[in-house]
Amino acid sequence: MEHDLAKGPASEAAPTGRGRSRTTKAFWRKIRHPLAQSRFVKNAIASLFAQFVRFVRLTNRVVEGSARFSGGAYTEFEPGIIALWHGQHLLTPAYYPRRKPLVAMVSRSADAELNALMLEKFGIEAVRGSGGRENARHLDKGGAKALIALKKSLSAGKNVAMIADIPHGTPRDAGLGIVLLARLSGRPLLPVAITTSRRKVLEKSWDKTTINLPFGRSSIVIGTPIFVAAGADEAEMERKRQEVTVALNAATAEAYRLVDAPR
Repeated sequence: MEHDLAKGPASEAAPTGRGRSRTTKAFWRKIRHPLAQSRFVKNAIASLFAQFVRFVRLTNRVVEGSARFSGGAYTEFEPGIIALWHGQHLLTPAYYPRRKPLVAMVSRSADAELNALMLEKFGIEAVRGSGGRENARHLDKGGAKALIALKKSLSAGKNVAMIADIPHGTPRDAGLGIVLLARLSGRPLLPVAITTSRRKVLEKSWDKTTINLPFGRSSIVIGTPIFVAAGADEAEMERKRQEVTVALNAATAEAYRLVDAPR
């Protein structure tokens, strides 16, 4: 009897490893949602992302043959629409000249909020919406509002940036939304690709997201500007959509060639 009392009640025994694991998981489930909703936490993560992108830019020498966002041959086409691919766009804020106004369309999804917050760290204005629709005549309300906001920015003399392919659609295949913006604004589309020699491709992601790494070489390629006539019909819009796809893929291939060429 004395031996049993010395052991104490069973409920007070130290938790087993499995019990601790269940407790930890339950605690994480309890705090995960509040953390995800915390503006402070999201700002902190966005700041870390911004610092990492700056570090990548700082430690990757721009190779000969690369284009320039400022002082180059493309200034005559400003304000313009910078067209980018999903998963290949992450370095753009660090390479874009800070003194040049830029407005970027960012998806309205919760995951894209970090991207919008990171853009703010570079002084880039974010417009929330999704403009890469398969049918430009059937943009949702948010997408239509975003395109109107981007058109106003272009009219005010600001460059805008927009992802050309459709979220979770066919990667590296332009949607009609970006072509519609070019038609509405009368401003040219500028196919842009930025990459680094050291990079990690997330093969399981739908868009093959590329994580650019420090201590290598980088390149910037800007393709031939693409104009869309104000009176373009559906057939012409489709031709321009295909032209954007070809031009952006060519710019991406050239950017990779520049950084991967033997030195």
